[in-house]
Amino acid sequence: MSTHVGVNTFTYSVTHVTEEIIRSLKQIIRASGLSVDGLLNSWSDVENAIHTWLRSKHLQRVTLEIFYPGIGTLAVRWDFDISYSYGSDDDGSVWADSDAIRYAILKSGSVPAHCKYEFKILAPGGATVPNWGPGSYRSTSGFTQHSIGNTIGANSLGSSCSYWRKAS
Repeated sequence: MSTHVGVNTFTYSVTHVTEEIIRSLKQIIRASGLSVDGLLNSWSDVENAIHTWLRSKHLQRVTLEIFYPGIGTLAVRWDFDISYSYGSDDDGSVWADSDAIRYAILKSGSVPAHCKYEFKILAPGGATVPNWGPGSYRSTSGFTQHSIGNTIGANSLGSSCSYWRKAS
């Protein structure tokens, strides 16, 4: 007699990647000198959207736009791009590189304390999620994108991170 045990690691991967993206957003906001209240007040909505669209494999990108209030122009932007073919499907490993994010925050430059932030989620064709709808990104004209590389991984699911700052 033989026994076969199967585990759906994708479900665990979705949960891990969701939690680590939100934790990374919080780390960026806090280290940038901004209040995390906006994230804390919308935590369940952000978490629900990321988790829903990761699970259905519609999520392509989670973006944090930090902008100047009043004029609305971009100060800095952070992108978490999703890969559904990252790594291995069967090794059960999960990880996050918060040190890479921490270092990139230092490199991205300072953000004025009066700046505000918004979350943008790109998930074309995904199910409707409460409190989320189509939106547009602020212009990155005059900005340069800097890749940090892979910062979150869980079996076949992963996320790379990059930030946009004013070109010098």
